[in-house]
Amino acid sequence: MSKARLVITAVVVEKRKVAEVATTYGVSRSWLYELVARYKMEGEAAFEPRSRRPKTVPNQTAPATVELILTLRRDLAAAGLDDGPDTIRWHLAQHHQITVARATIARHLTKAGLVTPEPKKKPKSSYIRFAAQMPNQTWQSDFTHYRLTNPDGSTDHDVEILTWLDDCTRFAIRVTAHPRVTGKIVVTEFRKAFKTHGIPASTLTDNGMVYTTRFSGGRGGRNGFESELRRLNIVQKNGKANHPTTQGKVERFQQTMKKWLRGQAAQPTTLAELQALLDLFVDEYNHRRPHRSLPHRATPAVLFTTMPKALPGTSRDADTHERVRHDRVDESGKVTLRVNGRMHHIGLGRTHWRTHVIILSQDLHVRVVNAITGELIRELTIDPDRDYQPTGRPSGPAPKANSRTR
Repeated sequence: MSKARLVITAVVVEKRKVAEVATTYGVSRSWLYELVARYKMEGEAAFEPRSRRPKTVPNQTAPATVELILTLRRDLAAAGLDDGPDTIRWHLAQHHQITVARATIARHLTKAGLVTPEPKKKPKSSYIRFAAQMPNQTWQSDFTHYRLTNPDGSTDHDVEILTWLDDCTRFAIRVTAHPRVTGKIVVTEFRKAFKTHGIPASTLTDNGMVYTTRFSGGRGGRNGFESELRRLNIVQKNGKANHPTTQGKVERFQQTMKKWLRGQAAQPTTLAELQALLDLFVDEYNHRRPHRSLPHRATPAVLFTTMPKALPGTSRDADTHERVRHDRVDESGKVTLRVNGRMHHIGLGRTHWRTHVIILSQDLHVRVVNAITGELIRELTIDPDRDYQPTGRPSGPAPKANSRTR
């Protein structure tokens, strides 16, 4: 017999006092009075188990927001783009001004049956990660296969896609489709890439014969790509044999690219159609798709176009001191930067409070840009004799105009 039935029987049937029953059974008198009142109103139904769920949940996600989360998931998946909780959270914040926790988004996706359970993967902490510090410090390159489609929908022959990717910003430098990637094509596309985006300080590729002849037994000397790198004083890096994770960034880019390609309703039937799709994807990837590996989910184009570029033969021996710092504007509208052992405070204005910024320093010349949009907030030359670097604007609120003329 439940305690509720015992105490109600003691009060209602045995006519014992509430205070006595409460003391005997170790319950509060207020709870006992509530039980008795419930029994008089509901009878035997008062003994049924009751839900402890609160009547209202003030912090519950609004139904419209939940529907927007599910819509974004379906739209991103249909377009072949990343559709995980982090990406959805970025779209909510940037395009809808709605802030939702990543765990909340994941919970609603799971509840709606849009998440497929997978076995636990190797923990991220087990990987040794590395990344270049500046754009053009290292370009990764690789090529992959993609199968064309016949007009009747059947599969056709394979073609190959060659990619050049900036290691620091994940900016897709150049992505082109070819019947087969040869050494001559690698050199030609590399020249087109650096004529548009500058010469990199180094390259990182696998050991394919189109990139290096290091495993060819010394026959034939350097290939065309190796000779081009030597001519331009570019450092050549090659990953270990049978170790593709060294080129993990370009490998992951190709995975994302092929997922997007397969998600298109009209599959390419010719090289020209495939190249047109690749151009669309590169534009989306560089300029509109948030990147999880970049600070504050910035797009690759934002960082590649705003940060100073490394140069071949000068990235380690330059006379200037170049630095890149990530910071957030404090409540007084300032960020700090140490120059020559002295801390300097750079004024940006209180309107930028809590804005995540990238500070690009080259000796005393400093640029501060918005880490998400790439907008230049301030450019200045540090005065080494001053702690605070003022904005040059008048201090205090703007003067109010007189309401009446005397």
